[in-house]
Amino acid sequence: MKHSEYSAVIVGSGAAGLYAALKLSSQIHLPDGILIITKSNFSESNSKYAQGGIVGVMKQNIEDTTASHISDTLKAGAGLSDEKVVKYISELSDEVINDLTNYGVDFDKDDKGNVNYTLEAAHSHKRILHIGGDATGRGMVNVLAQKVRENKYITVVEYSIAVELLINSENKCKGLIMYNSLTNEHEIVYSSAIILATGGVGQVYKYSTNPEGATGDGIALAYNAGADLQDMEFIQFHPTALALSPTNKNRFLISEAVRGEGAKLINNSGKEFMSKYHDKRELAPRDIVTRAIYNEMKLSNSNNMYLNASMLDKEKLLMRFPTISKICKNNEIDITRNPIPVAPAAHYTMGGVKATVNGKTSVTGLYAIGEVASTGLHGANRLASNSLLECVVSAYELADYLSFANLEVPKIIDKSILDTIDMYSTTINETDYDIYKLKSELKNIMWDNVGIIRNENGLRKALDKIQELKTNFRRDKKCINIAEYEYRNMLTVAEIITESALNRTESRGAHSRSDYTQTNDVAIHSNVNKQNKSEITNYA
Repeated sequence: MKHSEYSAVIVGSGAAGLYAALKLSSQIHLPDGILIITKSNFSESNSKYAQGGIVGVMKQNIEDTTASHISDTLKAGAGLSDEKVVKYISELSDEVINDLTNYGVDFDKDDKGNVNYTLEAAHSHKRILHIGGDATGRGMVNVLAQKVRENKYITVVEYSIAVELLINSENKCKGLIMYNSLTNEHEIVYSSAIILATGGVGQVYKYSTNPEGATGDGIALAYNAGADLQDMEFIQFHPTALALSPTNKNRFLISEAVRGEGAKLINNSGKEFMSKYHDKRELAPRDIVTRAIYNEMKLSNSNNMYLNASMLDKEKLLMRFPTISKICKNNEIDITRNPIPVAPAAHYTMGGVKATVNGKTSVTGLYAIGEVASTGLHGANRLASNSLLECVVSAYELADYLSFANLEVPKIIDKSILDTIDMYSTTINETDYDIYKLKSELKNIMWDNVGIIRNENGLRKALDKIQELKTNFRRDKKCINIAEYEYRNMLTVAEIITESALNRTESRGAHSRSDYTQTNDVAIHSNVNKQNKSEITNYA
């Protein structure tokens, strides 16, 4: 098998991965350079589709404070956010956002040249920075991607997937196996630092705002390598995704910022309904708004509710949300006159690979940043626009941490990883699987049984069906294409999410059970690893 060596390998090309690569290349002596592995074309990621913006508690914004942001984040997290982590990330937001500005990230400004701050649900103050009105993720990724392209120390390999981490007998990560779809070859990559920045798991569900590549690859990689996972039952369903028809599966996100500007949720009769569910109405935490819309859909036997922005100033609305306006217009919806059909869709993974703010996991040499990681910031329910902030702060801190590390690739490769390598040198049974059909079946199982409202019967039914799918998919190690690897990863994370949801016998944040409607008094994390399939442990 072909092999290569790099000082650091980053799996994923979203905001976290790109920013980490740039910071590493500028701060550290890298004798073997940096490799970025991405499954599709360069810079395709969840980050690219982040509309609302990025939280910034900026010193020049005198109306806001870190104390307020910390309080809002803790409330949204429903008792599972780590207050020390929240405080650290909030206090670092000003420094990191100013650093992004120095790289050329240009946040929207008013006529006087001052940064524009907007309000989103469950925030007490206007603290959301945005780019191009509603294209913040795309704006950030485009700038960072261009800087990466210009950097001679960074190599990008497209249309490739990391399929297994190389863990030696001392529980140290020494590299990974990569499958390159352009060459149809498996390759060995040795490195002293493997950084997972692969995003979330939204494509495990029938309806999702995530791009096609959000199949939980990093979480599956870490789990199979023996790393600890945390809080995998907490999947955030965004309340307002564009719902043109039930057959429209990958749904365009209608940003929470639209409600922040004053848009109202209405039912099929044109009546507002959020007052029945929360005193903050449209600005209630996401899990509450999601369940409210879901319940109204059930009551009226409808496929969607509506978001009405027609009462807002037309010029301001179109200027603030040009992307949303364009997408809706392409589907014959004038957002200044017509209500937008919306329904919940899988959006964000609060749980993931258990990691510190600087990316350290339970496996030496393995790091996780961004949505793939669970640092303790989001808890049971992510506060709007905290995700991009976590991405860049963790990347920033990881680069600082690794600046003190020895990133020279060992000249002698551990014999304990050779057996793993040999498995990818063998030929496999060329069984012809209909991966599209298998993925669809899994997505339906998860949406119907492990979705917005859960119960024991549905969760056990889902587990049985997932086990059956796993048994019928005879690819223990080597697969023949990226789609098969994705499907295998989806099966792994679907099982973990379901088991974790089954073990949490309460309703908390984004995890809602009809058979356990109350929240327990003591906040507890769920920890998962391969040796201990799913366990609820006391939160400390």
